[in-house]
Amino acid sequence: MKIYPYKRLNRPVTLRVTAVSLRLSDGTRDQLETSAYSTQQQAVALGTAGHADWVTATVGLSATLPPGANAPDAAWSDLEVLAVLTDGETNIRTSVRLGQDKEDGRDWSGSLEVHRDDHLGRAALAVCAVATVDGVRGRAIAETDRSWVIDTVSEEPVRGLQLDVQKASFSRSSREWLHAYADAPWIVDTSARLPTVFVNTDVEGVMDLLDSSGSGVESKVRDLLVAQMATDVWTAVFHAAIGDLEVEPGGGPVFPTDWKGEVLREMLPDVVPGVHVEDALREVHRRRTGDSGWVELQTRIHYAAVRRADAMKALAYAVRSLEQMNRGSDA
Repeated sequence: MKIYPYKRLNRPVTLRVTAVSLRLSDGTRDQLETSAYSTQQQAVALGTAGHADWVTATVGLSATLPPGANAPDAAWSDLEVLAVLTDGETNIRTSVRLGQDKEDGRDWSGSLEVHRDDHLGRAALAVCAVATVDGVRGRAIAETDRSWVIDTVSEEPVRGLQLDVQKASFSRSSREWLHAYADAPWIVDTSARLPTVFVNTDVEGVMDLLDSSGSGVESKVRDLLVAQMATDVWTAVFHAAIGDLEVEPGGGPVFPTDWKGEVLREMLPDVVPGVHVEDALREVHRRRTGDSGWVELQTRIHYAAVRRADAMKALAYAVRSLEQMNRGSDA
């Protein structure tokens, strides 16, 4: 938890998306269905309408400040509420002031324009309440505790880890760097815009197994293989995310705004359990950059990856299927 040298609100701002529309290249507008955004997932998918020629998106917003924001005896004045869209990949930040719905109320609303040319994939949308405190203007007194995801490509409003899965012959691929991994069944590349899993088609039968839709033992082996692959992916993306952190002037790490931030927020509660996610990030960063503790943390990182891959469930189903097959053979 951050410590501030001035009074603030103790609870976060609540943010909701209320409407989404697209302005197309011919100047017309398309009002998207409510299925384009999800309050539960806190995500907006601008690809739901299937338009390849949209220019800007208008996202309607509603924010509710915590109790006490407008108290007569509040320690601040000149209260303003800002919506901020941040894209860590293109290094673009867009902000807009929200308007107060009624005087002395805690609800603020407005809209934010998303320019398609400014973004390649996902951006993070947050709301911050700022005011004059102790004579200093623009101090943040409250903010959303979790950003919304604005996805300019996806057709489904989900905030989970997105992967690009590609198949290639590692020994003959035009990507020469894959040649060095010719004896590996798959490789995770975290340097791309989205984490990419390359599956080695040189391994006989691996693609047939992954693509199979059959039942019985074959399906359980497939699920076990996918769980192992997913464990490798979660481990790789966590290390990529924690190894590429921006650091504040005071030395504290900052959550990334792209998929790396989502990975960290998803896994940190299992890596450093029982503490706030921001404290967990600082603890992992301290261990990674410090003199000790990083090696000991690898078990927790692997455990977090195993949980997200549902490896226990896949293993239990495979073992149960084998036991049933063996009992059938003995009968």
